Parts: sequence; structure tokens; C-alpha cells
Amino acid sequence: MALFFKPETIQTTAALLEGFLQDYSIEVMPRTAEKVEDFRTLLPQKTRVYIAHIEGTPIADMVATAKRLRQEGFDVMPHFPARIIPDRATLADWIAQYQGEADVKQALLLAGGVSTPTGDFDNSMQLLESGLFDGFERLHFAGHPEGNRDIDRDGGDRVVMEALKWKQAYANRADAKMALATQFCFEAGPVIKWADRLADEGIDLPIHIGVAGPAKLQTLIKFAIACGVGPSLKVLQKRAMNVTKLLLPYAPTEFVTDLAAHKARHPDFGIQSVHFFPLGGIKTNAAWATEHGGRAAQPTSHS
Repeated sequence: MALFFKPETIQTTAALLEGFLQDYSIEVMPRTAEKVEDFRTLLPQKTRVYIAHIEGTPIADMVATAKRLRQEGFDVMPHFPARIIPDRATLADWIAQYQGEADVKQALLLAGGVSTPTGDFDNSMQLLESGLFDGFERLHFAGHPEGNRDIDRDGGDRVVMEALKWKQAYANRADAKMALATQFCFEAGPVIKWADRLADEGIDLPIHIGVAGPAKLQTLIKFAIACGVGPSLKVLQKRAMNVTKLLLPYAPTEFVTDLAAHKARHPDFGIQSVHFFPLGGIKTNAAWATEHGGRAAQPTSHS
């Protein structure tokens, strides 16, 4: 059903989504990127493509993926997971390879999914303090709308909030553009509450909200549990209880529309753009984004 606002503003669901999906970003891994013959046939030029660095992935594979994406015309943002980086010399080497091979000027700094640090780094703030990211044009950090029990083991958000305030203070004095890229969620309510809480705490870093792309319900539930998705997991579990919906693929239409509608009513709302996790495949995700108003890939002779 269409959502109607004042005639001079946004009037339809389609228009809401079109505005909200402009300049979306998407995440890939080297092994998933290998399955795509040419990203130019799927994504708009200059789309920001994050490259997830999973523990055990050789840095050569990461750099090769970054180089390929840059050559195809995309803005590349590799992950730097603090807890899998042995020491400062390794970090300096990784950055040198990314910059030398792929002219990388953007990075996502995060603690990483492992519980015990491999070496000297435990969190993204230590990566920043190394000074090795000075000169980068854009730096993003992980955001957790539904909390992170790896950081706040009591289920609260005290440690996470202290870290965000530290990053806000850093952003206030840094030249690089900074933002938060969040874990994927499935319910707008907790996200809206979290974003408003950040604003109340004086944190105005732009939010790039994590959205799980279309996928089989069983696939999403598996990833959501593995990634520690919080209360909004119940949206999937409720859907799984409905036999008529169990075998149908999930699409994020309702979640994204709810956030877009809230943004239309509250233009100062902290969410700036959408960041996709293509859990059901990059091609499927890119097609959904285009069908719902995201910019289409430009025709290319490179096929």
C-alpha cells in the first residue's frame, strides 16, 4: 500500500525508496566477488563496495579484489579487523599494498569477529591511534543498533557508547569523512530508537544502516544467529512459523520502507544511506535495489 505525505514532498512508497536507496553500498568477499564476471553490469558506477576480511583470507586475495573493483570503476572500502592483525608492521604493509595496487583511500575499521586478539590490536580505536590511516579520505566504524555482547557482555551498551563518543571526538578534529556502518537488522523500531539515542548522546556520525539483501529465510536465520543479531531476529522467527511464508524468499522491502518513511517525516534522522549484505547473492541483491529505486548499472561494452 502506498504511503502518502504532503503533496509537495514524497507521495508514494516507490518515491520513498528511490530517495532512500540512492548511493547505497554493498559488501563482498574475495570468494564471492570471483563469481561475478563484471560488477559494472550489476552496480552503478562509483558504488562503494566494502571488502570483508574474514580471518584466514590471504591479504593478496583482498588486495587483488580491491584492485579489480577499482579498475571497474568502484569506490573500494576494505575491512581492517583489529583482532586479526598481528602488529603495526603488518598493518602498515597491508595499507601500503592496498594503496600501491588499488589506490585505496577508504577503510572500515572494526574489532573483528574473533574473541581473542591475534596480536597487538583489540579495537578500532587502536588502529586509528597507530597514525597509519592519516591521509585516508573516508573512515567508517561498526555500529550495533541491537547491542554487541562481545563488547558489552552484560547486554547493555556502556562500553559501546563510550567508544562511539571517543570516535565522535576524533571525527570532530579529523580531516577524513567518518560514518557508522551497522550490522544488518530486520525491524525498523529498534534501529530508530538506537539512532535517536545516539543523537541524544551528542553522536552525529552519519549512519549507513545494514540491510540483509533478499535470501532464503533459512539462510538469513543462520547468518543472523551467527552474527549476533538481536531482538529483530524475532521478525524472521515469526515468519518461519508461518508455513505459507516459510519457503518464500525474504526481501527487505518492509524494513527499508519503514526507515525511508521515518526519514521523510524526520529529515534530520541520523540514517544517511543503506549498506547491503548480499546474503542471497550479489546479483539478486543488486536486482532488488534497482527494482526498488536504486540507481541502475550503466550499459557497458565490457561483458
